[in-house]
Amino acid sequence: MTTPEPGRAVPGSAAMTSRAPSAVPALHLRGVVKRFGSLTAVDGLDLEVPQGIVLGLLGPNGAGKSTTMKMLTAQSIADEGTISILGHEVPAESKWARARMGVVPQHDNLDEELTVEQNLRMFSFLYRVPRARRREAIARTLRLAQLSDRGDTPVDNLSGGMRRRLLIVRALLHRPELVLMDEPTVGLDPQVRQELWGVISALRDEGATVLMSTHYIEEAERLSDEVALMARGRVIERGAPADLVAKYAGSTVEEYTPDGEGMAEMERLVNGHGFTTRRTGTTLSVLRAEEIPESVRERLGAPERRASNLEDVFVTLTGESVE
Repeated sequence: MTTPEPGRAVPGSAAMTSRAPSAVPALHLRGVVKRFGSLTAVDGLDLEVPQGIVLGLLGPNGAGKSTTMKMLTAQSIADEGTISILGHEVPAESKWARARMGVVPQHDNLDEELTVEQNLRMFSFLYRVPRARRREAIARTLRLAQLSDRGDTPVDNLSGGMRRRLLIVRALLHRPELVLMDEPTVGLDPQVRQELWGVISALRDEGATVLMSTHYIEEAERLSDEVALMARGRVIERGAPADLVAKYAGSTVEEYTPDGEGMAEMERLVNGHGFTTRRTGTTLSVLRAEEIPESVRERLGAPERRASNLEDVFVTLTGESVE
C-alpha cells in the first residue's frame, strides 16, 4: 500500500469528503500550451479556480475548452506550462488527482446491457467506494438523478434525459471534491437540458467545485458563480455573469433593421457617440442602449428592445458567435 505524503488525503477517507474552505485552489493552470502540429489549441492559458464554486468555461467550438478538459484528466499532456489539481501536479500526480475528482464525459459511454443500479455498482468498485458505504452512495446518486424508481431498468430503456442524468451522477459516487463536465448538455433538447441543470445546482448546494465547459449562454448564466470567456485557446475575461454583462453591455440592447446603406450610417452615428454595436444579419444591435441620448435616439427610429446577455459580451470582446 502506498504511504500518502504529508497533507495528502487518502482516497475514500473522511478528509476527501470534507467541504471545509481551503486555501489550495481546486485548479491552477499557468502558461499552459497544447499544440497539434501547426495548430495551437491552447495558447498560454492561465486559470485558477477556488474550491466551492461553479465555474463555466464559455466559448465557441474550437476555443480550446475540450482540449483543456483532456489535459486536466491527463488524457492529453501539455506542451508547456503547469497544471495543479487540488494541490496535485498533473500529469506527475494524476492518480491522486483522479481519486479526488469526478469526470462527466461529453459523450454517453454507459453500459447498455446493465441496469441503472448495476452501472452505478460497477463504478463504485472502480472509484473504490468502501464496501460499507456503497449502498448509501448508490442510493444518493439515484436521488440526485431523480432515478430512485429506475434502479432495475436497463439503461437501453431510459430516455435521453435519464441517460444523461445517470451519466452525470455516475461521476459523483465517491463524493469528489472537484467535478469536471465537458459540454454536459450538448445535443439535448431544451427541456432535457433544464432537467440536468437541477442536478448541477444540487452539486453546488453540496459544496463541490464544478468546472463546466459549455457554449450555451443561458446555461453559463444560470448555473455559474463565475464564467471564464475563452477564445483562441486562452481566457479573455472572467467574472460573475451579471458583472460582465453590466461592465460590457449595460442593461438594455436596442435592435434596429435599417434598409440598404442605412446600416453603415446608423453604425457610424452610434459609434461616434461612444456606443458599441454588433451586426447580426440585417440587424444592428446597440449595447448600453439605456444611455443613448434622446437627440440620438430620435435619429435612429423605433427599435426592438431586450435585456443584455453574455452573448453580447462575448461578441463584443471577440467578434465571434458563441454557438
